[in-house]
Amino acid sequence: MQKVIECVPNFSEGNDLEVIRQITTAIETVDGVKLLDVDPGASTNRTVVTFAGTPEATVEAAFRGIQKAAELIDMRKQKGAHPRMGATDVCPFVPISDVTAEEAIACAEQLARRVGEELKIPVYLYEKAARDPARSNLSVIRAGEYEGFFEKIKEPAWKPDFGPAVFSDKSGATVIGAREFLVAYNVNLNTRSTRRANSVAFDVRENGRIKTDDGTPTGKPVLGANGEPVRVPGKLKHVKAIGWYVEEYGMAQVSMNLTNIEETPLHTAFDACEESANARGLRVSGSEIVGMLPKKCIVDAGRHYLRKQKSSEGVSEEELIAIAIRSMGLGELKPFDPNEKIIELKMASASAKSLVKMNLREFCNETLSESPAPGGGSVAALMGAVGVSLGGMVANLSAGKRGWDERLAYFSAWAVEAQQLKDELLFLVDEDTTAFNKVMQAFSLPKQSPEDKAARSAAIQQANKYATEVPLRVMETAAKGYRLLADMAANGNAASISDVGVGLLAVHACIEGAAMNVRINLSGLKDEAVRSSLDAKLRELRANSTEQFEKSTHIVESKLG
Repeated sequence: MQKVIECVPNFSEGNDLEVIRQITTAIETVDGVKLLDVDPGASTNRTVVTFAGTPEATVEAAFRGIQKAAELIDMRKQKGAHPRMGATDVCPFVPISDVTAEEAIACAEQLARRVGEELKIPVYLYEKAARDPARSNLSVIRAGEYEGFFEKIKEPAWKPDFGPAVFSDKSGATVIGAREFLVAYNVNLNTRSTRRANSVAFDVRENGRIKTDDGTPTGKPVLGANGEPVRVPGKLKHVKAIGWYVEEYGMAQVSMNLTNIEETPLHTAFDACEESANARGLRVSGSEIVGMLPKKCIVDAGRHYLRKQKSSEGVSEEELIAIAIRSMGLGELKPFDPNEKIIELKMASASAKSLVKMNLREFCNETLSESPAPGGGSVAALMGAVGVSLGGMVANLSAGKRGWDERLAYFSAWAVEAQQLKDELLFLVDEDTTAFNKVMQAFSLPKQSPEDKAARSAAIQQANKYATEVPLRVMETAAKGYRLLADMAANGNAASISDVGVGLLAVHACIEGAAMNVRINLSGLKDEAVRSSLDAKLRELRANSTEQFEKSTHIVESKLG
């Protein structure tokens, strides 16, 4: 739905809590950003700050944090155990939800340019954003640290990517980049033995174990042609792992860092540990997430375990999360609260009042009240969500129908699509009200001076345009539900044909209702080209909707008897 990117700047101050507070306050002044964690270290004299938001808001928040750090931190006086080269030592962007690696790189470059040009701080790009492969590794760039960079920066090979090629004695330099999300993940074993936990860790980690002449841990290492020990690779790519004993829990764990959760997802790591443990006479009793993780990790795990159960994957996001928590024993050591551990849910819990979190009575009461929002646009989006949900229900019922086992994957795929459409339409329930409020805010802007009037007029036009685009998006999203409902009418469980019919009526009403909102907002647009383009799109969507509605309704009517 909404693009979410994480930013994890490391500031070279871990003792002065007032300095840290001012930096994080600067970050929090940006709308659309949520501060997730602040972790100061006294001995390292370093604070790791984690926040997330839309790409645009996150770049702005990062800039304000770096700007405030440059103002408050004097590197001439800074000492600490952790390597560092500037007031803001490093600032990576990490894709979380609906953000590509390319977009994360663009964020890094945009921020680096601003920091270099506006703050006059030398900036180096690293990891995925590196322009020079030789500079992709952070430790290579940081070599020499703050003290060594006064001379290092003079070398042609170390000319900054942005900013002056003169080292700032007060602020130092900074490194900005884009990287994959790293999940710190521990799997619990029913043993106290570190040695046994290490055996499992060596089985699963990419680096594996050293090969010995007799195949045992105590055997003599086998050396390669280069004189280095030969390694037997482990089962999983992009996984670092070690076994350890945790006194607090009274058990050993396999402690892992998953550095590419697309190629080696959370559930794959859990299953690999379980397989290795079972082969060694051990048992996995649960697991724990250290820190936070993207929602996709948990949702994908829920789908994986439903597939293993030969059940439809088309259940709600909340149920997928619950299944993942139960399947991987994430609550064994301490309660696992999705609203605290999952980044997107943590952000949503702090957002403004949401219509979709109301119960039905509350929603109807709010709609019935004298407040103009929620109005027809939000209600239209809700009707669409209900319509595609009925299609998904028929898909799930068909997936579970006795004797249709061979069609499970087919109907499960439709149910998953229904969930996705439902979630997007529910997002648009709130977004339509947000769009209306933006129009009201634009009209409330001052209009005393000619400059005020011009700014107000431009803001009104921009708000009206967005208020037109949102119901158009409702129409486009709901229209995708026709394929689902048509297929359920033709191939789904015949006992649910009336549910398909009601779903079709709801989707059609959604599209027609949203179209009314488009039409009334079009009248407020002064840009003729924009108005004409949006109007043409509106007419095309309505015509296609009517055609698909009539065709599918004919199938329903023929089966109702």
